Amino acid sequence: MQFSQIRELIEDDFRATDACILDHLSSDVVLINQIGHYIVNSGGKRLRPMITLLSARALGYDGQQHIKLAAIVEFIHTATLLHDDVVDGSDQRRSRDTANAVWGNAPSVLVGDFLYSRSFEMMVAVDSMRIMEVLAHATNRIAEGEVLQLLNCNDPDTDEARYREVILRKTATLFEAGARLGAIISGSGRNVEDAMATYGLHLGMAFQMIDDALDYGASGDDIGKNIGDDLAEGKPTLPLIRAITQSDAPTRERLRGIIENGGSDDVAAVRTAIESTDAIAYTARLATEEATKAKQALQPLPASPFRDALAALADFSVDRSF
Repeated sequence: MQFSQIRELIEDDFRATDACILDHLSSDVVLINQIGHYIVNSGGKRLRPMITLLSARALGYDGQQHIKLAAIVEFIHTATLLHDDVVDGSDQRRSRDTANAVWGNAPSVLVGDFLYSRSFEMMVAVDSMRIMEVLAHATNRIAEGEVLQLLNCNDPDTDEARYREVILRKTATLFEAGARLGAIISGSGRNVEDAMATYGLHLGMAFQMIDDALDYGASGDDIGKNIGDDLAEGKPTLPLIRAITQSDAPTRERLRGIIENGGSDDVAAVRTAIESTDAIAYTARLATEEATKAKQALQPLPASPFRDALAALADFSVDRSF
């Protein structure tokens, strides 16, 4: 099943989610509308809300609450993007100027805050303490991941365990929550709920690992951002961590110095070091292992095109160039 076929399977739900997003973006503060619409309509894959929609449908849910939950998940994700771009000083995302590059840092942070607060208003309207608990916990974990990543920046001693902890909290947590929500509203038992959460967690880990590999192994046009952004920000992601462990002593020391100093002047040297080791293949292999675990977690679900689509998303997370 191709990504476009997955989208077609839930096209009606997707349109309803988009309508819900636009409706709840509305504010009488013009700048909020401008920035909110700019970032939400910037061409992302909408993978996180897609997981919520598919999870609910795969478990037989036939109501409408999954639409609002998918919109909430997208709002939380969008808020993190706005804040991330300010923290990282990014000027490009999804082949467009970032909101902070267009409007400045302060408006971007404040509109991110608006999206967080609006998402919690929407959670209250769903009227489920369990859903509130899951999403509040996820939002808190994401913030912890951001701080952990900040602590790892420019630290050449960051190892694979520390890297995994960052992406588990920063990225995989929202995938996990989105998948769990579908099980909650469908009335599934806790074992199915936990299985869906496991699916989302491993899918998120795989997705982020491939994202980090693409930062060194693809073109900027393909992935919609500047190649070497992670390096410029001093982020030791998995390909670079692996290259350090596999390089000879002089190269290892040079890579450590590059991490400490940040900047994008040494991208060519770093890519050479990564290409001369197994760093990209190693990262892809670990991502594939995560995707396999995600698919295995789907076993308790009844057979359906929606379950097939969830499995296909796991494959897409590793077999992609953007």
